[in-house]
Amino acid sequence: MNQHSSLNRTIIQKLKTITGKVLVSDADRISYAYDATNLHYLPDAIVFPENQEQVSNILSLAQEAEFPVVPRGAGSGLTGGSLPVKGGLLVVLTRMNRIISIDMDNLVADVEPGVVTGIFHKRVQSMGLFYPPDPSSSAYSTLGGNVAECAGGPSAVKYGVTRDYVLGLTFVIPGGDIVQTGVRTAKGVVGYDLTRLLTGSEGTLGIITQMTLRLLPHPKCVQTLVVFYASMHKAAENVSKIIRKGLIPKTIEYLDHAAMACMPLDFPGGIPDEAKSMLIIEMDGAPGQVHTDIQDVIALVTESQAISVTKAENSLQAQSIWQARKAISPALYRYAPDKINEDIVVPRSLIPDFVDKVDELRHATGLTMVTFGHAGDGNIHFTVMLDKNDPVAKKKADTVIESIFDYTLALGGTLSGEHGIGITKSGYLYKELNPGEQYLMKQIKKAFDPKGILNPGKIFPEP
Repeated sequence: MNQHSSLNRTIIQKLKTITGKVLVSDADRISYAYDATNLHYLPDAIVFPENQEQVSNILSLAQEAEFPVVPRGAGSGLTGGSLPVKGGLLVVLTRMNRIISIDMDNLVADVEPGVVTGIFHKRVQSMGLFYPPDPSSSAYSTLGGNVAECAGGPSAVKYGVTRDYVLGLTFVIPGGDIVQTGVRTAKGVVGYDLTRLLTGSEGTLGIITQMTLRLLPHPKCVQTLVVFYASMHKAAENVSKIIRKGLIPKTIEYLDHAAMACMPLDFPGGIPDEAKSMLIIEMDGAPGQVHTDIQDVIALVTESQAISVTKAENSLQAQSIWQARKAISPALYRYAPDKINEDIVVPRSLIPDFVDKVDELRHATGLTMVTFGHAGDGNIHFTVMLDKNDPVAKKKADTVIESIFDYTLALGGTLSGEHGIGITKSGYLYKELNPGEQYLMKQIKKAFDPKGILNPGKIFPEP
């Protein structure tokens, strides 16, 4: 155990009494020192609670002894939200992974935070139901992490994001008190909406131990199109054209030429040599309506000078298309050893302006920049690939990120659509939130966590 640890032998023994096992070896601490940002901060110890009572006892002890507690799911976050930046205790919730119930009559599910998102998707789909939030990390990310970050995904353009499906929460606050919020009904407006407050709070206000999630009937028909264009601008323009025509796709995903280059060689239908960008478009609903809508989309993009339009022949081919899309982010490392990954959102109609700005910065700096993401709701994943050990490239990249953030806000956008603030974006918080807003948020944090023990160092910048 770290000799400078805030967790002495007495506390470690008490944690063992609560959870049965505490990891303190260097190897274990290193194994849990990172997340998908590739940043590293060593915890002093790691525990794996198996139920709500254990979480309550942990936070009661933490409040009494005043040591930091950081909740963690699968560690797939992209802004450092689950990193123990001040050491302390890492509380890994992956063993709390029960799907407690699925209510077919009222279309709600009760789940624990450690349930893997993709497993939940398959379970509800097998029952003819649909849970729309679908982050790229769904094969391994957990529902608790999705709620803590308010994850989105491709279908947000039609169905919304995680907060739109969280009806109620049970969570534990510092000191060990267990709080239940929300309802199991379609409506409910009694008091402040603490459920929404906790959703997207990045583990800074409480540790979620149970969630009541809203479900939908599974669409009877889904059809998938892949459309290639000779320019990024033209693809971006078509996003607004489709919506303006009154067509609301389940999904409109955008990929630029750098993202397309990371697609597998066996991508269904192949990639035309002259293609510089692509859209993946899905329509869902009743079969007759989907067929009509797909034909309308094909006519629109053909009229708008698309190079090619291909419809997935079956569900297996559609699945291959989505597997290729979800594999892009890790595949970007073929360009460089490091990446700066941002997820800005701009008004959908202004995506063409945004991609033009990226092109301008790409040519001005010579850096490799990649844009892809959920264009249907304006959420673009903007990535700079570089070697951070190259001081010239790092300085250029920092300048580019500053420019992109300023331009995003000038377009009426926001600095984070689904990744949260964590530590990687906290230095830019002042650009979007004025001092009055930050003050109110800090007062909320203080009300939930007066001693500042829960996930300290996140969201709000520190000296």
